[in-house]
Amino acid sequence: MTMTTIPESTDGLLVISNLPDLQSARDLAYALVERRLAACVNILPAVQAIYRWQNVVEEVTEVTVMIKTTSARYAVLEQAINDAHPYDVPEIIALPITAGLPAYMTWLAQQTIEDGNA
Repeated sequence: MTMTTIPESTDGLLVISNLPDLQSARDLAYALVERRLAACVNILPAVQAIYRWQNVVEEVTEVTVMIKTTSARYAVLEQAINDAHPYDVPEIIALPITAGLPAYMTWLAQQTIEDGNA
């Protein structure tokens, strides 16, 4: 495998969202990776969410996805999640990756290059 040199200062993001079931999480994960909006998506099933929505406290079981991407791809990623998400107001939270194994961060950047020619 040929590796393209990517600056070590790759601006990685960990994006978190929750979906109502495993199938919708899998569908979203595949779509994001296939479109190179994410290098990797981890799916964590069966989390309990307690929240207030429209003035009522709700409790549901959800599936959490942890999406690894770069800040350069975030805007398109956010729109793709929002478009595909079954909730009216989906949770989409981006956290900066402040440190990481350089080889992993290079891989992350290569997998999210828009044209895919890395």
